[in-house]
Amino acid sequence: MSTEGGHWPILVVDDDLPLRDAMCDTLEFAGMRTRGVASASEALQVAAREALSLVISDVHMAGRDGHELLRDLKARHPDLPVVLVTAHANVMSAVLAMRDGAADYLEKPFAAEALVAAAHRHARQAVDDEASPVAVDPRSRELLEMALRVARSDVTVLIAGESGTGKEVFARLLHRQSPRAAGPFVAINCAAIPDNMLEAVLFGHEKGAFTGAVQSHAGKFEQAQGGTLLLDEISEMSLALQAKLLRVLQEREVERIGGTRSIPLDVRVLATSNRSLREEVAGGRFRQDLYYRLNVMPLRLPALRDRPGDILPLAERMLSRPGGAGASMEIGADARARLLQYGWPGNVRELDNVIQRARVLATGRTLTAQDLVFEADDAGMSATAVPAAGAAAVAAGAAGLESGLRERERLLILDAIDRAGSRKAAAASLGISPRTLRHKLQQMRSAGMTVPLTRSQGASLP
Repeated sequence: MSTEGGHWPILVVDDDLPLRDAMCDTLEFAGMRTRGVASASEALQVAAREALSLVISDVHMAGRDGHELLRDLKARHPDLPVVLVTAHANVMSAVLAMRDGAADYLEKPFAAEALVAAAHRHARQAVDDEASPVAVDPRSRELLEMALRVARSDVTVLIAGESGTGKEVFARLLHRQSPRAAGPFVAINCAAIPDNMLEAVLFGHEKGAFTGAVQSHAGKFEQAQGGTLLLDEISEMSLALQAKLLRVLQEREVERIGGTRSIPLDVRVLATSNRSLREEVAGGRFRQDLYYRLNVMPLRLPALRDRPGDILPLAERMLSRPGGAGASMEIGADARARLLQYGWPGNVRELDNVIQRARVLATGRTLTAQDLVFEADDAGMSATAVPAAGAAAVAAGAAGLESGLRERERLLILDAIDRAGSRKAAAASLGISPRTLRHKLQQMRSAGMTVPLTRSQGASLP
């Protein structure tokens, strides 16, 4: 089950040109559309002109900083998610900004995978049709029908499932199909915020409640008034905070840290977990009374391997996303068979990665089995079938696979340049942006690879 679909562009805001380009290149290589600007004022102009799926902004910039941009965006576009990028020394500031409505923060230096994961987690879907679940498999259709019935009620829902099955996007479906659809949808990842800060982010605080609390802030519960609050990965919450959450859910009111006034709540609560909360309760890591409070209506999303009827429709939707060459591609018979044979330990998220890689590697308009590079599959063997004793061999094979992938990518780029005669035309034929191609060529030079202008000319690219 997934609501993977097309996205509006992601706006990257940073006055450091190399870093801004690097972030845009990373996101585009992952199959996303981007725009890059150097200032908060430019960002506000872009947001006023066009729909955006996400804003990723550095905190420290010349002129108005990321905090000011966040406040302006939330005032003008309250549903637009914003992720802040901050240096280590300012993590506290970034977490505080989450109380102003930031969706998340990234701490420098961060890995490319962390940037892509944050974008996948927070980017808004472009249109509801594209964001609707793929439910071709009978098991998925049954679950979807149940979810649509549940959405019309106001009960608390606990969504369980392995990582990558689409729990958060499924929660957004419940919100869109509910009587609260016109209200806000507020999501908070309980695993992403330090435990000593999570209470203030959830419940809010008054001015002077603790060091650094220079003004009062509404918590996520208050921000979700009239709408839906998603507590993502709730199993990561400490027992002490679980007790306070239980009281809020029971009393339907919240009291800010340092405050004396109880604030009535009109919020529907959804929660997700990739662990079995029943097992967490048995192990003493999760409160039993909170478990029963959340588990009013349980929905369990099956793993992708357990609903094979969805694999090919999902792959075709991912391949047809706008912004790349995949829109005119099709999946060949050998590739379709390979997709159905694989075990998908990473579920829909892994399928998305495989399809985006294949879009880059494909030399024609039909994806073949050779274009499919799996994260945990080195010899045509499903990752779920790799024995523990063979882990070292798989790790060694993965290193060789990565090296082979780089060499194949180099040859594909050289072939494209040779055929097209220019970088711009080569980038278009590969389905990537000229900036991404330039970045790949720079990487190849840094790795000591020869980068001629064409296959037939020995001159190096300028």
